[in-house]
Amino acid sequence: MAAAIQLRYGRTGLAVRLPDGARPTVIGKRPLAKLTDPRGAVAAALAAPVQARPYAELIRGRQSACILVCDITRPVPNHLFLRPLIEPLLAAGVPGERISVLVATGLHRPNEGAELAEVIGDPWVFAHARVENHFARDEAAHVDLGTTPGRNTPVKLDRRFVEADLRIATGLVEPHFMAGYSGGRKVIAPGVAHEDTIRTFHSARFMEDPLAIQCNLAGNPLHDEQLAIVRMLGEVYALNTVIDDDRDLIHVNFGEVIASHLAAVDFVAASTRVPVGRRFHTVVTSAAGHPLDKTYYQTIKGMVTPLDILAPGGRLIVASACSEGFGSAEFRDAQARLNRLGPDAFLDTLLAKRFADIDEWQTEMQLKPMRAGRVQLYTTGLDHEERALTGVETIAAVDTAIADALVSAADDDVAVIPEGPYVVPVVA
Repeated sequence: MAAAIQLRYGRTGLAVRLPDGARPTVIGKRPLAKLTDPRGAVAAALAAPVQARPYAELIRGRQSACILVCDITRPVPNHLFLRPLIEPLLAAGVPGERISVLVATGLHRPNEGAELAEVIGDPWVFAHARVENHFARDEAAHVDLGTTPGRNTPVKLDRRFVEADLRIATGLVEPHFMAGYSGGRKVIAPGVAHEDTIRTFHSARFMEDPLAIQCNLAGNPLHDEQLAIVRMLGEVYALNTVIDDDRDLIHVNFGEVIASHLAAVDFVAASTRVPVGRRFHTVVTSAAGHPLDKTYYQTIKGMVTPLDILAPGGRLIVASACSEGFGSAEFRDAQARLNRLGPDAFLDTLLAKRFADIDEWQTEMQLKPMRAGRVQLYTTGLDHEERALTGVETIAAVDTAIADALVSAADDDVAVIPEGPYVVPVVA
């Protein structure tokens, strides 16, 4: 047997052994240098922002502030920058009770207890600011800003963010399978948007657009709507981070939300979008390990990202711990409808709607790998009923599935993507 290849899987990883004779192509991000002084890099970013005044000047005279952070599904190094954002506000006279650190959950569940402590990463923050969750279904908690020009998306955003004197979005910039890249404007919408906003630009008229794909912002309708929403909101800033395979910081910037996000995208694009030069009949990938592979809902991202290098009808093998199980009740319902109706009839029901049902957009994205080839899932986190709900084939061992796939394809070449959706392999 060949040497083991380690896939991102849960907190511990998963060792996968390839059969003798297999010819692996291991696809990872281009390595970028770690920051030797991450906290110093944060300080430098705040002192020299992208298209904005230095942070020390921006905070003068502010009466309140709201800082958005991503939820548990993204390993953002919040512990490195929350205190440097909050301490100057306190020194400038903004009381702690008027500084809100708001978890941008979108339509995900709230993060509480030990999980919230993991998200924030620094106990000091809890003692010096309000730390709260966004609730997308709480009508009274949102401000109605009208509709976007052109596509008429209703724009309702969390009142705590809209009404804050200083508004800052923080997050991780990485490939995103619908919106091109995560971070920046996406932390605002869907991050702290009302469900009507989220359900509109997650409807099939957006999602089926061929430009709504990873690593593409040009003409991407989700990205365009997010920009329109930010412009309606007004003055917003962002602190953007990029991390490596070890979850260490390799880039950070601060500044005007749109410009600083694009600068971070420019930095990360050449590393994460990896030309491979060919397609493979067998592709092995992951859902990027903890925290992204906590649910099957999040696992679908790992199924969509490598499709450009999957040969038509090829085998896509995905490993995901699903340590929290399946996902929301709404997502379960969508998966049940997919299994009952079949892919074509299920898509027809989506195309008839203006508002997507909550979380059914992830099921819609699963249609892409199902159309492309044979999807096999390895997981230790789903029970028998949940495995059936996935609508894909579940397997007992990744090693055995790879050996079978190579024999079936009569092709010993196999692509292996250890970090799943954080890497976007392309043929060109």
